[in-house]
Amino acid sequence: MEYILLVPVFFPILAGIVLLLKKEYQKRSSMLLYVGTALVITGVFAVYGIFGITEGVTLFHLTKTLPVYFELDTLGRYFSLLFTIVWILAGFFSFEYMKHEEREKRYFGYYLIVFGVLLGLDFSGNLITMYLFYELMTLTSLPLVLHTQTREAVMAGLRYLFFSFAGAYMALFGVYFICRYGTTLNFTAGGVIPAAVLQENRTLFLVAVMFMIIGFGVKAGMFPLHAWLPAAHPVAPGPASAVLSGIIVKAGVLAVIRVVYQMIGTDFIRGTWVQTAWMSLTLITVFMGSMLAFREPVLKKRLAYSTVSQLSYILFGLSVLDAEAMTGALLHVTAHAFIKVALFLCAAAIIYQTGCKRVEDLKGIGKGMPVTLWCYTIVSLGLIGIPPTSGFASKWSLAVGALASGVPVFSWLGPVVLLVSALLTAGYLLPITMQGFFPGEGYDASRFEGKEPSYLMLAPLLIFAALTVLIGLMPNGLTDRLFEFAAQALQIV
Repeated sequence: MEYILLVPVFFPILAGIVLLLKKEYQKRSSMLLYVGTALVITGVFAVYGIFGITEGVTLFHLTKTLPVYFELDTLGRYFSLLFTIVWILAGFFSFEYMKHEEREKRYFGYYLIVFGVLLGLDFSGNLITMYLFYELMTLTSLPLVLHTQTREAVMAGLRYLFFSFAGAYMALFGVYFICRYGTTLNFTAGGVIPAAVLQENRTLFLVAVMFMIIGFGVKAGMFPLHAWLPAAHPVAPGPASAVLSGIIVKAGVLAVIRVVYQMIGTDFIRGTWVQTAWMSLTLITVFMGSMLAFREPVLKKRLAYSTVSQLSYILFGLSVLDAEAMTGALLHVTAHAFIKVALFLCAAAIIYQTGCKRVEDLKGIGKGMPVTLWCYTIVSLGLIGIPPTSGFASKWSLAVGALASGVPVFSWLGPVVLLVSALLTAGYLLPITMQGFFPGEGYDASRFEGKEPSYLMLAPLLIFAALTVLIGLMPNGLTDRLFEFAAQALQIV
């Protein structure tokens, strides 16, 4: 029964490979039926594995001591359910959007492959398996960045590849030491390295864990290795930009949680220069990303800079090493995923229907695309943190956790930076709404008339907007489960 865990990992990978090798479909509808069926089947088996499988399974051994092992814990179930929901909805949005793009078959082939790789990352039961799928994720998602094959896309893809590999090799430095000194490679609350060994090699392990935080933090766009993100995400097709900014960046977050909370242990780094440096980098990234987004005139690039900022909200909550702050960080994983994917899909719908890519060209767009702009507005309020949205619930927990942590300076500096960033977020998101619905005098009302996209594109937007409000209205069930996991990870009795 436990081998069902392998189905949602390898089925979409095989389905994607078959699609890439197959000759062009005579009918586009046949290809979409194939892709849609593959997405749904993967989703069904993923959900069954998430809620129905408790045992792990070893696929094979890389060496005698390095098994490729899959097992779902609470964190893996949480991330994989989130990834599945978003990937399927964004995939169906792509059916309409990709009509005006070339090389559709290649796009959908890699889209399926990356889905399986991401689930493999979530289902990983030990450090080696996670690292293997983390590297595969970079390689398989690269074609989504390169899809248009323009010079800008190629340069952005190369930057994405270079930064991702540089970060992965930094993390590999720490992986070696965990494999050498750890009692197990399986994810274990509190860490796997004996306290005596950590203290005996204190300086070495502090350097190693800092390398791993920065290395895996590259995927999450953390300063100083963040420059790939605003270059790579905007050049990809709209739905690919959405999943890159909403989902793939979360792989870095997942890896950081695994390393800090389940491999090294939080007690070892609490109060050290590693925690101070980590918190400093996250707050620099939060503020810097918000400022760059505020000044950016191109819509998709503005949203990409926003991702740089918002991902470090999550990393800041993790760096506080407090259960309440960690709960806020994990809740913001979901809030940001739904919100940011929705924002990029709104941008994709606008570009698809009007060709407008710059913020200044969107005046009056609410007259012709009211449903799209209302969805944009609702999720924007969520990203700012206005109640009753999911963004408010997550940011409240982040601020409360930071204030209660007692970490010198950062316990108050963190909430201050988050508040300033929220104001900047309002400054770069809400003017689009205001000018979209109230363009002022002299506006040509016929400019965007009849530009609302099809229901296939609107349905995911409406679902994400509804989820943003629903989680904000009823967050307690989710936050209670997340707090339980955070308390367990921090070994709070």
